[in-house]
Amino acid sequence: PPEPGLLYNGTAVRTGGWPPVKIDYSIEKQKMVHAVTVYDLAHRAGLTTAQMDWVAINNAPTITWDFPERATSKDPLVREMIGRGVLTASDVDQPPKATILWRDQIWTKAAEYAIRQHKPNLLLIHLLSLDSTKHTYATNTLAAYDGIAFLDSCAGRVLDTIRAAGLEQRTTVIVVSDHGFKQFHKQIRPALALAAAGLGKRAFVVPEGGSAMIYVDKTAARELVPQVRKIFTGAEGISRVAARADFPALGMPDPSKDSQAPDVVLYAKDDYAFGNAPDASGPVVIAKDTPAGAHGYINTDPDMNAIFIASGYNIRYASLGDIKNLQVAPILAALLQVHLPHPSSPIPQDLFAQ
Repeated sequence: PPEPGLLYNGTAVRTGGWPPVKIDYSIEKQKMVHAVTVYDLAHRAGLTTAQMDWVAINNAPTITWDFPERATSKDPLVREMIGRGVLTASDVDQPPKATILWRDQIWTKAAEYAIRQHKPNLLLIHLLSLDSTKHTYATNTLAAYDGIAFLDSCAGRVLDTIRAAGLEQRTTVIVVSDHGFKQFHKQIRPALALAAAGLGKRAFVVPEGGSAMIYVDKTAARELVPQVRKIFTGAEGISRVAARADFPALGMPDPSKDSQAPDVVLYAKDDYAFGNAPDASGPVVIAKDTPAGAHGYINTDPDMNAIFIASGYNIRYASLGDIKNLQVAPILAALLQVHLPHPSSPIPQDLFAQ
């Protein structure tokens, strides 16, 4: 997070009131992302780029063909697809009525179209239904495996389109996920614990599944942070209470440089996750009737490991073992032959065929 400035899928904006922060997903990429991305580098090198439902990419000037998460019939690529009879306006102008399964199919259709008609040098597509499925039904369930099968079919459509466009011999396909998942049966609602201690309007919680960010009243931070830490230290389901002195080791933003940084971070134990309490009542910890799924746990938890599959041009057959998410950008940059300044991690030695 300290490098790109991304702690959430949006930007934590200080409000100067209550609540002290709000997560704004609409901020433009240029303001949200504080680092150079691979698609920026590709664009600078004269390559073309496309994205379908990528994250933190609103109105990115270095994306040639853009299909936003909240696409409308007014977006240029969408208008082009409608004009060619690939989509209708109602396919994109009624998102509240569209299930995530429907939207994944639309994003896949957009990727197919971009490959056929524009052949971008770099295409980014993000599919969402597996995340929604695992949140609701948990991992290692029939629903989760059905979700994986559905996304496999979407990936298959993209691969078929690459072959039909005559691009197979010079295309590299990489499949990644941004996090793993844990199953849990108990939910911690930290806002209720704060309210019970009289801090309901002085400390604000942003629950993130396996972790929770707490922002306190800035005018009394010196007094409030120890109180917040005391409330949750040793509490049911809490594995760790981290304050700002712990942030460098955890890879959290530097509070002196980034206003998004929280004051305290809570981490959940196995079988627990953090959530909201919509009715502002009831016990702090509740047991769920059926298991659910969450991410956001500390990144040393092996259940948070993501997937990495690479195939196609310049990729040799090999099992790489564990690699870091930070290695993905250098891999993409090497394939595109663009210079990534100050890569965070080296490229796996056994990946490339030549």
